[in-house]
Amino acid sequence: MAYPMRSRTVSLLVVLVLLGVRAAAAQDVVRGTVAVNAQFASRTSLKVSSQLLRFDVVEPGATATATIEFSAGARMSSGSDIVLTLEPMHAMQGPGGAADVETSLSVSGEGQGLLAATVSATSGTVIGRWQGSGLRAGRLVFALRANAAGSYTMPVRFILSTP
Repeated sequence: MAYPMRSRTVSLLVVLVLLGVRAAAAQDVVRGTVAVNAQFASRTSLKVSSQLLRFDVVEPGATATATIEFSAGARMSSGSDIVLTLEPMHAMQGPGGAADVETSLSVSGEGQGLLAATVSATSGTVIGRWQGSGLRAGRLVFALRANAAGSYTMPVRFILSTP
């Protein structure tokens, strides 16, 4: 019969010790500073209304226009540049598929950071430049001047990059 009494005493002593430790721990407050260094990878997103420029020149020497709507988003470190470039995928195709018709293509923009430029037929043309993260939207207006009347098309690729 002594054994059950001793077990109760030990159990009561363990409970009292644990309560004392718990009460002391709840009263102690620890304060400190933690330095956090987070790095985020650059990320871009680009939506365009079309990747095919279409023009209908009604008379030789006249100018025809095509409009592309776009939305460009970027997340990057502050102060970084964002560049929108236009690349022709193929040569301008004119009436009857002729690629040798003399043409001149230019672009201007409606929106902040858009640049006016003559579009290169063989390489990329920078058509927009911004600084820092954010969402930009606008309209690109392409003007084609051709020495022959007819329908013209040119497939293009838009590239949003962080050089």
